[in-house]
Order: sequence, then structure tokens, then C-alpha cells
Amino acid sequence: MQTTVNVSGMTCGHCVMSVTEELTELEGVESVDVDLVAGGVSPVVLTSSRELSEDEVREAVEEAGYTVA
Repeated sequence: MQTTVNVSGMTCGHCVMSVTEELTELEGVESVDVDLVAGGVSPVVLTSSRELSEDEVREAVEEAGYTVA
């Protein structure tokens, strides 16, 4: 399954690594693909073996220090 979420606040590769690390820890997540739009809204595509809830994705993004747009 694929889930796309828009994340705001990321500006660099370190930001991408932080978000990727938190999202990868969610159960069932197989890959995370971030299209960085520095200072804007970056689309993040998650590939997972199960459906992910909006709440768990939002919590992981917020744990990394960013917000779901």
C-alpha cells in the first residue's frame, strides 16, 4: 500500500533523514520516499504492508519535529 503525506518545515537532507527515521519505525513501513521542497511542502510517499492511520503518521512526523501540511 502507498500513503502520501505532505510535510512542511523540512529544509535539508538532515530533515529528510529525521522524518524518514521516524516513519520507518512505524509497523509495516517498507520504504519512505521524500521529495524535498526546501522551505515548502514536501510530499512523502510511504510504502507499507498495511494501511497506516493518519494519526500514527502525523505523530511520527511531529516526533521528528515537523508538521503534516
